[in-house]
Amino acid sequence: MMTIKRLISDGLAHYSAGRTREELTERPIQTGALPWRLGPKKRVEVLLVTGRRSRRWTIPKGWPMTGKSLAEAAAVEAFEEAGVRGKVEEEPLGAFNHTKQSVPFGLLEVRILVHTLSVERELDKWPELGQRRRKWFSLKEAAEKVESDELRALIIESAERTLSVRPPKKKAGAKA
Repeated sequence: MMTIKRLISDGLAHYSAGRTREELTERPIQTGALPWRLGPKKRVEVLLVTGRRSRRWTIPKGWPMTGKSLAEAAAVEAFEEAGVRGKVEEEPLGAFNHTKQSVPFGLLEVRILVHTLSVERELDKWPELGQRRRKWFSLKEAAEKVESDELRALIIESAERTLSVRPPKKKAGAKA
């Protein structure tokens, strides 16, 4: 029978390093989604969720999933934690470091690869409803709400990318 010490040791060994398709990393890899939409005034909004224990605003994130790409896993996390579905970008926007509070392992440093997710559906019921809050924020508000400077920079970068790929506004009186 395995002792608790052995279980913890084995668990930490499993998460002691991460691997992306491109490289071996020092920290375990998690994947995250940055859900966004065009709000009522045609401005980009970002959906943030609270952590279950910390109650701090962040993005949906979690461990890679067997048989799924990191982008697909990020989309699953967005559904489970925030109740949204949409089109996820396969190429990550970027990454940030995060200290995860894990019951069996204590504090665990992870690297989170962030994929943008263009929200197409917002659901009334989802797996973690009641465990977290979700809320839409303007880009400026979202950047102010998150604690991580690296995540804040990614939110701002996502705005620049999103605005650069949006179709130009039609001038009044212009023909389609």
